[in-house]
Amino acid sequence: MTLLEVRNLEVTYAGGAAAVRGVDLAVEAGQKLGIAGESGCGKSTLALALLRLLPAGARTSGEILLDGEDVLTMKWGRVRAVRWAGASIVFQGAMHSLNAVHRIGDQIAEPILLHRKATPAGARSRTGELLEHVGLPAARADAYPHELSGGQRQRVMIAMALACDPQLVIADEPTTALDVMIQAQILRLIEQLVAEQDVGLIMISHDLAVLADTCDRLAVMYAGRVVEEGPARQVYENAQHPYGKALSAAFPRIGDAASRFAPRGLPGDPPDPAALPSGCTFHPRCAVALDSCGTQDQVLRAAGGGRWAACVHVEATAQESAPEPEADDARSTA
Repeated sequence: MTLLEVRNLEVTYAGGAAAVRGVDLAVEAGQKLGIAGESGCGKSTLALALLRLLPAGARTSGEILLDGEDVLTMKWGRVRAVRWAGASIVFQGAMHSLNAVHRIGDQIAEPILLHRKATPAGARSRTGELLEHVGLPAARADAYPHELSGGQRQRVMIAMALACDPQLVIADEPTTALDVMIQAQILRLIEQLVAEQDVGLIMISHDLAVLADTCDRLAVMYAGRVVEEGPARQVYENAQHPYGKALSAAFPRIGDAASRFAPRGLPGDPPDPAALPSGCTFHPRCAVALDSCGTQDQVLRAAGGGRWAACVHVEATAQESAPEPEADDARSTA
């Protein structure tokens, strides 16, 4: 069953900065979709748009179908009902997301009281269950955020996201600023909870290795667009788009002396959303760009095995080695 379907989503901020440009995505029940890219590629804007959490000056168009209902056309009362109960979000940086002057138990209980119409006693009981479910003693409900470690606060955010049994959980950089041991614990916890409750998960990160280990499918974003999508492990190990290859190569492999002593990066910086280059937006940084890439935009094209990539080289390879494509074998990213 398709929980979420995003169709041609566009997000433009005040001043004309196009942060998300024609994104199409889908998440099934029990599926884990990763979204990767450099800072400024539109990952967090996409996450906020899914629950209409963008600032007032942002303009959106397209469709965000959550269980068949378009979030962008919902009345505000319906949007409030959907948040936490239909879809919830784990924000980046738990210390900044939790209220410093309220006990964590009260903060977890708030959506339970609002959406499930529980009694105060019932909300407290549910809060204790949730804390224990994420590996914290129920007694920690009386603690304030500053009394918890970074990993414990992140667990509180996950407990809050699961409080009303949502169908979809959006995790925006859920392991930012955590050490590698705690990061591994949090990732395993998220995987376990998704599997147990059969919810859909969207996990956003700049770290392809984390997403490859955690997610089923992976979408790579650049300059507000999805430039590659496919099975997570395949995208990480054998990216078809030059940008995906550069992201993957930026992370050294354990035991690989070549990557340890000669780490590879990507020259230049992501483009300004308010002044995007013509043609393929990645061409100024691309080592294999053709002259045509500076004038001709690219579309997502089938790259085999359920994979898509927006690159002229993928198109050329497909034409040489594959039969004539079907009518739906090209998807515009415009």
